[in-house]
Parts: sequence; C-alpha cells; structure tokens
Amino acid sequence: MSVRTRARARTCSAGHARDRENDHDRGHHGHDEHDREHAFRALLDARGCVDGRRPCSQRLEHLGRNTRRSLRYTSSHLMKMSVVIPVCNEAENVGPLAREIQAALQQFTPFEVIFVDDGSTDDTVQRLEQTKREGIPEIRILRHSRRSGQSTAVLTGVRAARAEWVATLDGDGQNDPADIPALIAAQQSAHASGQARLMLIMGNRKTRKDTWLRRLSSRVANGVRAWMLSDGTPDTGCGIKLMHRATFLELPHFNHMHRFLPALYQRAGTEVISVPVRHRPRTQGQSKYGLRNRLWVGIVDLFGVRWLIRRAPPRVQITEL
Repeated sequence: MSVRTRARARTCSAGHARDRENDHDRGHHGHDEHDREHAFRALLDARGCVDGRRPCSQRLEHLGRNTRRSLRYTSSHLMKMSVVIPVCNEAENVGPLAREIQAALQQFTPFEVIFVDDGSTDDTVQRLEQTKREGIPEIRILRHSRRSGQSTAVLTGVRAARAEWVATLDGDGQNDPADIPALIAAQQSAHASGQARLMLIMGNRKTRKDTWLRRLSSRVANGVRAWMLSDGTPDTGCGIKLMHRATFLELPHFNHMHRFLPALYQRAGTEVISVPVRHRPRTQGQSKYGLRNRLWVGIVDLFGVRWLIRRAPPRVQITEL
C-alpha cells in the first residue's frame, strides 16, 4: 500500500471515529432532534399502542439506552397533567376511580395517574395492576414499604410527578374526578388575567355527603383553623385540589401537612383560591379517619403551623444586575 493510500485510510478511520463520538455525545445528552423525534414517537406509541405490531412493553424494551434516556426527558416536557391519589386498603375503589380519571382528562393528554399505596394489606395493588392491563396505561403505581400517612404519600406522588401542575384527590371515591377540568380552567383563567402568583386551587365541598360526626368535626376544625391562620379557605380538608408542583416541593413537609396547604402556600408568597366541587358518599371500604385523628390531631398541628408562619422570613425581591 502506498504512503498516499495509507494516509487516506487513516483520515477515513479518524473521520468515522469522530462520527461515532458525535453520535455518542448526541445520544448521551438526549437533545439531538432525531433522537427526540424518535423518543416522542415512541412515547405516543407506548401510550396508545395504536399500531398493533407488538405490546407496549416489548416495544419499549427494543429502544436503545440513549433513546430511553431521551424518552424520559421528552415525556417530562410533554406531560400536561399529573394526578396523585394516596390509597390505603381501597381495593374496591381504585379501579372505578382510575376509569373516571381517564374519562375526565381526555382533553389533557398526555397525562399520568399516580397511585401511591401506603401500606395496604388488601389487594389494592393487584386491582391497580389489573386495571392498568385492562386499558389504562397512564397508571403508575408507587408502593410504600410501610404505612407512612397521607401527607407522606402525597409527597411521594408529587415528587414522582412529571407535569408542572398536579391534581390530587382522595382514594375513597368521594371526590368526583369530573371536577378536575374545572380546577384547571380556574387556574388557566387566572393566569391569563395576570394572576401569576396563583399556585393552589382548592376544592370546596358545598354539600358534604358524610356522617354527622365527620361533618361536625370538620366544621369545628375549619372554624378554629380559620381563626388561628386566617387562610381564607372554607374547606382545607377537601381532597381534590390543583397545585403547582415546584412550589409544593419547596414547602416545609411534616405529618398532616395536607390539611394546611392553603396557609403553607400563602406563607410561600403565593395566592390560593377555592372552587366549588361535588362530593359523593363513600360506597365501598372504610374511612381511615375518626374524631381522634381528624379533630384533635388537627388542632394540635395548628400551633406548629402558626409558629411556621410567624417564623417565615420576609419576602425579598431579587434583581440580577
């Protein structure tokens, strides 16, 4: 081989090496247009299984490592709505609830429905897995190793959520998922009118479908809370709400904090509004709350929240020069 031929061969080899290195870099960062388009198509394909060529799980297994990484990046930027539902021993309710959520959010695709199982001892998780197989691929199931409480379960779900805004509702079926679009509409309307600091939209159950004892304990707790915290929210115990994920993750987290979200959001310098929502009677399962853990524990926590509010540093406007 001549000197010129050997030089040309080395040049070609170096060029191919650079191409491979560039391809690797583009795959590693996940921002290459071709890779993102591939990931986007894979996301839609995996969600809908519309082409019928093979099951979603098999198609995802055939994606390369770099494409799967890009898929995660792309899906987090595309997700329009995340719904978080903490559940504990709600086997009879999770399937119907998941189907109602899927029906309510058809105009907000892609969305995800995150069930956080907080130490169930029945077949709640098995029912969720079955419901997912039967046609709700949006379901994600997170499971605590032990029972940790509703506030911790909500925190687990919000941390895992991929949308900017997260809706939450209780797993007992008493909140109506059909109210979620009304919460979204209220948020969008407020932001369109310049109310950019609105970060929490609370549900307000106008007509409670509970026992007289639960209604009484809630009325007393809401009255005492409003007097001590002045949060301007008539129904802080309502499970259905829409909240800004990043703001929620910046809040101080503690047991039972889900009862005080309006005051905590206001402490963070944001605005809160309430929207009327429906309320339904519990038809399956048993309530996890009674007079002891709903009324008295809530009143004790009030003093801690009041201390947090008083100890909050003054809000400062920051300008970069």
